[in-house]
Amino acid sequence: MRRRTWTTAVLLAVCAGLAPATTARAAGPHGPGPLPLERLYDNRAVSDDRRPGEADFDGAGGSLSAQDLTAAGWGPGRGLEVERARLTWPRTAGTGPDNVRADGQRVRVTGRGDALAFLVAGTGGDARGTGVVRYADGSRSAYTLTAPDWRTGPLATKSVALPHRNTPDGQLTERTRLYVVTVPVRAGHRITSVELPRASGGAALHVFALSVRAATPGWTGTWAAAPAGYTAVGPWADRTVRLVVHTSAGGPRARIRLDNTFASTPVRIGSASVAVQEAGAGARGKPVPLTFRGAPGTRLPAGTQAYSDPVGFRVPADANLLVSFHLPEPVAAAPVHSQAFQTSYVSEPGDHAVEAAGSAYTATLSYWPLLTGVDVGGGPGSLVLLGDSITDGVKSTPNANRRWPNVLAARLLAQSDVPRYGVLNEGISANRIVADRYPGDGISTDTGGVSALHRLDRDVFAQTSARTVVVFQGVNDVRWGATAEQVVAGWRDIARRAHARGLKVVGATIAPCEGEALCTAAADAQRVAVNSFVREPGSGFDAVLDFDAVLRDPARPARMRAEFDSGDHLHPGDAGLRALADSVDLSVLAP
Repeated sequence: MRRRTWTTAVLLAVCAGLAPATTARAAGPHGPGPLPLERLYDNRAVSDDRRPGEADFDGAGGSLSAQDLTAAGWGPGRGLEVERARLTWPRTAGTGPDNVRADGQRVRVTGRGDALAFLVAGTGGDARGTGVVRYADGSRSAYTLTAPDWRTGPLATKSVALPHRNTPDGQLTERTRLYVVTVPVRAGHRITSVELPRASGGAALHVFALSVRAATPGWTGTWAAAPAGYTAVGPWADRTVRLVVHTSAGGPRARIRLDNTFASTPVRIGSASVAVQEAGAGARGKPVPLTFRGAPGTRLPAGTQAYSDPVGFRVPADANLLVSFHLPEPVAAAPVHSQAFQTSYVSEPGDHAVEAAGSAYTATLSYWPLLTGVDVGGGPGSLVLLGDSITDGVKSTPNANRRWPNVLAARLLAQSDVPRYGVLNEGISANRIVADRYPGDGISTDTGGVSALHRLDRDVFAQTSARTVVVFQGVNDVRWGATAEQVVAGWRDIARRAHARGLKVVGATIAPCEGEALCTAAADAQRVAVNSFVREPGSGFDAVLDFDAVLRDPARPARMRAEFDSGDHLHPGDAGLRALADSVDLSVLAP
């Protein structure tokens, strides 16, 4: 009789959407149909600092701090945009169950897109499992989801890191982490439900939120820059930043993307605008105001991004734009792309975003803070160039847009044999394939970025309408002691993951650098071995650009040709960068 009474109570609680943690756990996998994720919550990860014993995320009484989350901008019910996906932080965070321990439960989630986005963390170690996506046409596809551990997972890929861990005995100063992980789905097919994985190996896989990431038809990326680190800036308060960026493709509409990557605190944008540059900080005509979900400004929680609403503004191809945004509150640190090779501007106090004149902009910048992308309406999609300092444009003439991606974009515009793709420069000076330079968390003077493997999802897969990725990296790995085997393993992983997203993958051989201090004979031997792999038919690349052959001195193949050398023996100058772009067979870029 007691057992029958308990079952009735459970059924009543489930129907009311109020099932306690133990009942939700007992219910999965459930039937007959999928339920909204919040109806399946069976674990509480977030506690108030004054009552830490009310949550038990990890089975040992540990939990996340509600106050830390609020300070990061992750309040209950907050919408979060990460890697082009929109997720909602649980409304019950800090007051009740706020996540589900994945165990094959069926979740009601619908829509068409290019990926599923999960807000997750593992406890008891990194958690991994395989789930199933169901589509309206009756088909299914499998996916594999990995949730890094909330205490020990990599900071380089975290969405937000918090300064404390709550325990029943009080609060400890220890970094805790949450992650957004995306997995590919069948593009264009309408999803009707998702079966969560069953984690193996003893770790628990916790899911806080889940959504379908919409594809970006009707948009092409015209400019992009990768977040390379999180540095001290300004400090700025009630200042307007006016950034100069150079377009590749043109179009009749525009939107921008702002990223608060690597941050621990929110950033408020008071207003923003876009204009064509006339000269310096001056605009050609009155800048066009931008909105964010209908509002003139927005607030970016730590680790998130924001797209402006589409605006009717004809963006010219191969031209300089001014993207301006007002920072009404103090900003002392920000995510930056440090090697802009372009002069930008900061104003005197006040909101000067929609002013055409540049007279209020009395200070200059040599880097790009917060802004990571500009998109245009229409177009055939985007090429993403994943690289290091050579792609970034180190040693090119400042303010002249002579990086090899700029020259490549101009070649695409001047022909009609292949689509005139937007060209997105995701190069980071000092970046490596297999090792992080910047650790991915905290204020640092190092702006060499997290590794290509760690930034691949954000800087390639989440880019607007990406069609093809060109990978031109590895010289920094071998200069700093990585073996050819390590670099090759990284390249293989990049190709495998990109192919799973439906991208064409083009590999480029590593350029010679004899004469530079770290380009020793031992490093060159590893470079040569990597290039041999890249040129092999079984490399995993769909096409190869032999940049080594373009730049090397025929009489001394380990060294760059003198006419292409900027003088440091590592970076090509303008002539060498043009030679790289001119060597590309444009037909290999088409997917």
